[in-house]
Amino acid sequence: MNDLGEGVYCIDTDYQRPGLAACYLIREGDRLGFVDTGTAQALPRLLDAVASLGLTTEQVDYVIPTHVHLDHAGGAGDLMAVCPNARLVAHPNAAPHLIDPSRLTAGATAVYGEEAFARDFGRITPVPEARVMVAEDGTEIDLNGRTLTFIDTPGHANHHGCVLDSRSQGIFTGDTFGIAYKDLDTAQGPLLFAPTTPVAFDPGAWQRSLDRILALAPRVAYLTHFCRLDDPATHLGTLRESIRYLADLALAEESASDDQRLGRLRAAVDAYLLGRARQNACELPDERVRELLAVDIELNAQGLEVWLRRRARAAART
Repeated sequence: MNDLGEGVYCIDTDYQRPGLAACYLIREGDRLGFVDTGTAQALPRLLDAVASLGLTTEQVDYVIPTHVHLDHAGGAGDLMAVCPNARLVAHPNAAPHLIDPSRLTAGATAVYGEEAFARDFGRITPVPEARVMVAEDGTEIDLNGRTLTFIDTPGHANHHGCVLDSRSQGIFTGDTFGIAYKDLDTAQGPLLFAPTTPVAFDPGAWQRSLDRILALAPRVAYLTHFCRLDDPATHLGTLRESIRYLADLALAEESASDDQRLGRLRAAVDAYLLGRARQNACELPDERVRELLAVDIELNAQGLEVWLRRRARAAART
């Protein structure tokens, strides 16, 4: 667990590999709140973090997944089961899937396959509806006098929210402020890019969500992938360009709906991310960069393919 100051702790959930996904523990006095949870397999790490502060799960007041992708929320049900006083705070579009995760399980199995789902996620435990607080845009959450404000931020997913923290003047961004793995940092700074994961990529909505974050003037962004990003406004242009580039990459394939399109998108995403690493003066060998970005290359390509199919269905209806 990494103490980031202002009562914020970053916990590596060890999803896929160290340094890929995190969740956050917020402490205000003797009360606690989690933002994101990792998968069910991360639960021991979360419990160890609570114990290391000399506190107990009875002192956890809130569990707040930014959205229901399983690297962020797969362990929410298991965590809630051992935090008897906690309320789960979720986006209106996310709450139903955490109460009844059957569609979430089916969708993730379709994306990852049954074997990978069992290996990487294990299970998704339902959360009792009575313990779920649906957070509309602007909902304020009182953590022992510390205000956490839930901000609706679609674009990466239509069930995505960010959490603005009054004490740290930081914002917990889930995937809305992109991905920046520490292993790929250089003297030029982080390698920041947009995750176009299935199934609800919406570049226009995403850019508007970034406008909202900018208007809040956060001092720091707490990324799930990965850890703290200082002075987020200075990185906004890079993230906006990544969203535009990936959308344009997909649109160049829009008229070619053959069976090989996903493969071409995968190769294009691979080339884009590897090129970005080289532009950022990354000196790691190509094979190591691809190893670190393997999950993102595959899921970004799948997400762009799903987006193109969704656009085609919308065009057919009109």
